[in-house]
Amino acid sequence: MNDVTAHGHYPIAPPASERRVLGHAVPRIEDLPLVTGRGRYAGDINFPHQLHMRIVRSPKAHGRIISIDTAAALALPGVYAVWTNADIAKLSPIDFRADKSAEGIREFRQPALAKTYVRYIGDPVAAVFAEDPYVAEDAAELVTIEIEELPAVLSASDPPGEFEPGRSTEAIILRHSYGDLEAAFRNAHAVMEIDVETGRHSGVPLETRGAIGRYDTAKDLLELHGAAKIPHRNRETLCRMLNRSPSSLHVHESHVGGGFGIRGELYPEDVLVLVAAMRFERPVKWIEDRREHLMCANQGRQQRHKARIAVDQDGLILGIEDEIFHDQGAYIRTHGVNVPNRTMYMLSGCYKVPAYRAMARVRLTNKTPCATYRAPGRFESTFVRSRLMDAVADKLGLDRIEVRRRNLIPAAEMPYLQKYNEPGIEELDIDSGDYALLLDKALAAFGWDKLQQDLKRRRAAGELVGAGLALFLEESGRGPTDNAKVMVDPSGAVELITGGASIGQGFPTAMAQICAEALGVDYKRVRVIHGQTDLIDHGIGAHAARATGLTGGAVHVTAMMVREKALGFASKLLQTPADELDIVDGTVMRKNGKGGGGPSITLAEIAKRVAPGSNFLRGRAPQLAAHGWYNTPHTVFPYGAHLAVVRVDRDTGKVEVERFMVAYDVGRAVNPMLVTGQLVGGCAQGLGGALLEEFVYDDNGEPLSATFADYLMPMLHDMPDVEVLLTEDAPSPRHPLGLKGAGEGGINGAGGVIASAIDDAIGVPGAVTRLPVTPQRMRELLRKMARQ
Repeated sequence: MNDVTAHGHYPIAPPASERRVLGHAVPRIEDLPLVTGRGRYAGDINFPHQLHMRIVRSPKAHGRIISIDTAAALALPGVYAVWTNADIAKLSPIDFRADKSAEGIREFRQPALAKTYVRYIGDPVAAVFAEDPYVAEDAAELVTIEIEELPAVLSASDPPGEFEPGRSTEAIILRHSYGDLEAAFRNAHAVMEIDVETGRHSGVPLETRGAIGRYDTAKDLLELHGAAKIPHRNRETLCRMLNRSPSSLHVHESHVGGGFGIRGELYPEDVLVLVAAMRFERPVKWIEDRREHLMCANQGRQQRHKARIAVDQDGLILGIEDEIFHDQGAYIRTHGVNVPNRTMYMLSGCYKVPAYRAMARVRLTNKTPCATYRAPGRFESTFVRSRLMDAVADKLGLDRIEVRRRNLIPAAEMPYLQKYNEPGIEELDIDSGDYALLLDKALAAFGWDKLQQDLKRRRAAGELVGAGLALFLEESGRGPTDNAKVMVDPSGAVELITGGASIGQGFPTAMAQICAEALGVDYKRVRVIHGQTDLIDHGIGAHAARATGLTGGAVHVTAMMVREKALGFASKLLQTPADELDIVDGTVMRKNGKGGGGPSITLAEIAKRVAPGSNFLRGRAPQLAAHGWYNTPHTVFPYGAHLAVVRVDRDTGKVEVERFMVAYDVGRAVNPMLVTGQLVGGCAQGLGGALLEEFVYDDNGEPLSATFADYLMPMLHDMPDVEVLLTEDAPSPRHPLGLKGAGEGGINGAGGVIASAIDDAIGVPGAVTRLPVTPQRMRELLRKMARQ
């Protein structure tokens, strides 16, 4: 085993033209079972003698539990057991996955089954276990719950209510600040204030959640199947909750039909199937239906921002202040308060902001709990920042593009460091970027100048058409560490084991490319194993755009260790100095210019020679294998721009997105095709959040968006043909391959750019103050415009 720690700067990573497979748009290796009907999702996993679990959920948004009658359900043939909180009284609430998230907020964690209070419609109250899933569903309807209804808190903007006696629904107030904000506003030429909101929506994967618990009594081994996103970190949390050692609890990832941040977090159902499997000594399976998903899976995004910006006479930013009302929903789940923290951390974006102060009021409401959804905190902060920059342009009579350009952090000032006043808040340490260059490239590729002439002509003809722009900063590859295992077997095939996770983003292909580049083999000969906690003891999974940078770094380090071993073995066998050898197509040979055509040996032959039981090189490693670690204290920062053209229908209020471009600098792309796919997919979700998707509740806390008839997502006819401009002008000097993440760049700026484009279309700067801009809200804006 070996470690590589990234403390300083690496040489600039070479482009794809100097690579064999890394950086090239090669086909994915993981798709064959998925497109031939042989995928194995949570619903496909079954064990003999398994029970099926169905959850009985609260019909009230807020209330005190008076009684739960399970007698009728227990009497139904085929029902094995019915649990309430009394049956799992010693089980702790669902814990946070990061200990530092727990300070001051532990009291707001969610119990696996409600104990004294119910806090949202859908809150788990009882669990039914039966021999058949349909019997379990029928029995669940026979459980009767008596609830004393209490007033429901439904808006984070309203005064806080009472979570429980003596405890406010304002769970915590978070702060980020630096610089002299009072001086900034005192000396300002102009101050603009906005009051804007991002609507509640979330990821809606094709596959709903599912969990299968299995307990081997002979081995005292507990298994959770159907995991996604962060198997190892979930194992750590479950071990704390269930008081088990990591070696006695295995978490297994299957194929995953979409993640987007919300799948893979620990939920009550995941814990319940494990506890039941141990207690009943039978496998227990739970599969969520779509209505449950839309009512109970993590939601996100709902924030209100009362922000203001101070600028000088040239439009240069002097300071920004923001008060955030973060609607957390009924409980604080496994993510802690990561979303409001990331919102404040990323609010300044690509701009130089000399003074800054943000305060986030994390308030609980009687709605489904909120958590991370693709680009958490960044979608929200980019919308606010974009609205502020458009307000500056309007106030000072400046061009929207010019205001943004003037305030960009110059490439010459990279790396750019910003420290915060509050103790424990990590510094914003941007590794690299040329924001002005990307802006220029994006405007040229989009034909911005000619577009303005075309839009002017169309508006003169009576159309409501406009264009918008949003610049954004992303973060990815956050450390501190990840590891990988690489082995070449005697056939020459390569086995790569990682603690990463595949949620559809092309993870196996990307890791195979990184491994193959280092080893000089065909990437299709690399078998990538992931998401299995019994095969590798540590892993970061797939979240916060970490997989490519952090796990990819570990794969590169480990594969290079195997490469070094192979060249060392070959050096002795071929009687040639190792530095004169190269590996090409799985064969070790002399480098070009060093007598090419001479002796050579394949990796397969080397693996045979050094396999266990061979007599070659006694005392050396018995296999052509390595286990390596990549350690980094850094985060890397990709960045991008979204550009859009919209047309507003005066009669219906429908906003049609005619064009959309994502310009994105990824540092170095492992696979441009995969990056493009990530950006286009993220764009579809971003447009959903900007124009259509919203979880709505009535005055009693009843969810009104619990079916696809009410929760509207973009259809194919709603999507433009997304244009992608992928650049590699700023490879990260803090990563050995120059890599930055790409999972969230397609969604980040969507709300900001659509709002800007709609303002331009209707000729009212600052008109859009709330997302999503549904046809109903758009018609109200048009009526308001007509009245003025």
